[in-house]
Amino acid sequence: MGYKLRFADVLRYQHMMLPGLVATMRLSCMSFLLGVAVGIVGGYLKTSDKPVARRIAVAYVEFIRNTPALIQLYLVFFGLTSFGVWLDPSAAAVLTLGINCGAYATEIVRSGIEAVGKGQKEAGFSLGMSRYQVFRYVILFPTIKTVFPSLGNQFILTMLGTSVVSQIAVPELTYAASMIESRTFRSFEVYLLIAALYLALASVFAVAFWLIEKAFLDESLRLPGRRTGRVVNTVDTGLLPQ
Repeated sequence: MGYKLRFADVLRYQHMMLPGLVATMRLSCMSFLLGVAVGIVGGYLKTSDKPVARRIAVAYVEFIRNTPALIQLYLVFFGLTSFGVWLDPSAAAVLTLGINCGAYATEIVRSGIEAVGKGQKEAGFSLGMSRYQVFRYVILFPTIKTVFPSLGNQFILTMLGTSVVSQIAVPELTYAASMIESRTFRSFEVYLLIAALYLALASVFAVAFWLIEKAFLDESLRLPGRRTGRVVNTVDTGLLPQ
């Protein structure tokens, strides 16, 4: 075949890779935070006893999970202009990735909510707690503890999914790769190196989430537990006859 790998030609443009790497991490974090927020709301609605709320959540999840992320990106970036909404590429990328992540996070949170014992929920209601208080103090924190590994995996998938936003010229890692490839014409070397960077990022984040789960998760969830106890005691005392 006679093809010779020449990574040196590609590495001359490493100054273009670093900003793309930083942009990828920034997009991943912002989109994931938005997605988790949407997922908590969606999980709550999906387990609601109100049929309309459940149908809205189901429709959202089914639409997002059964349509390509690239089409969703085009709908947000190009489609919203038909209604007079103009978003810059980075904002459209975060919004699209956050909505996409939120659909999967909804199912993750829903499974965690359903794993909480019914008796715990009934105990909260019996103490006079509102539905919001039961969700916040009795359901939410045990749910986070249960689904944390799955949310970690979803973060990595969201990070890998940021590659699609290169299609609207967001200067993340894949976009930087396309710029380097257009200058060097070393397609195999460029995309092999970019694939290695994505693999390295995924591995680092996988280890980071594992360390957080093992070292800090249980400790962080004890504090809300003690706070829950104070809330329950306050409500319980208020229910006592004066």
